Amino acid sequence: MANSKYEYVRHFELADNMLPNTWLVVRIDGRGFHRFSQSHDFAKPNDRRAIDLMNRCAIEVMKDVKDIVLAYGQSDEYSFIIPKTSNLYSRRSSKISSTVVSLFASNYVMHWAEYFDENKLKYAPCFDSRTVCYPNDKILRDYLSWRQADCHINNLYNTTFWALVKSGMTEKKAEDRLRGTFSKDKHEILFTEFNINYNNIDPIFRKGSTIIRQKTEVISISPRDFQEVKRIKLIPTAIHDDIIGQEFWDTHPDLLDNQ
Repeated sequence: MANSKYEYVRHFELADNMLPNTWLVVRIDGRGFHRFSQSHDFAKPNDRRAIDLMNRCAIEVMKDVKDIVLAYGQSDEYSFIIPKTSNLYSRRSSKISSTVVSLFASNYVMHWAEYFDENKLKYAPCFDSRTVCYPNDKILRDYLSWRQADCHINNLYNTTFWALVKSGMTEKKAEDRLRGTFSKDKHEILFTEFNINYNNIDPIFRKGSTIIRQKTEVISISPRDFQEVKRIKLIPTAIHDDIIGQEFWDTHPDLLDNQ
């Protein structure tokens, strides 16, 4: 209603526009996911169903929000990258954050049964979100490197911890055994005691998942003559590469170019 006497309340809204010409990162995290994973019997140290579901949600978000050029996820978190040139929702932090996290959470519920079959969803999952701006390409890459390094550190610990627990050790004793150890120590425990070469573990667990828009041939049927029509489309696709080194960025220069 225009010119309503109640319209003055709009002046209480605070401007939350993010800085122009900066990368925007929307990071979502599962809230209370330790309890959620226990309640839904997630496999330890990694549940492939849960990871595939997270990746599916991220892909669906990227299909809906075209401005997102890349996403990186591990465990119960995902980071969505919006380029410097984007003016999505006039770069309003609250609008961007709420849109991405609500899309992600709703897709998590909607697609749950496709990945967990008879394991029914007992209660609604919850995710929080924030939007942060990063001023240049180097800092953006450092952010992504930080998240992938975190994935490696956490997964190495969890892999070693649960190997000890499954061998008969209590969780308390496993924690005590690993307290103060370094990466090389955990590698040694896995190899000498369990014959596990950590470097041979599936990259989806060690490196997390990166969603990029890959050129993909899509075949459709023409409604006019019912002939096959081949088109190249940019389809959000999950890969599990090292994004800390230079090779990934040399292979996908378009992710940073012309932004």
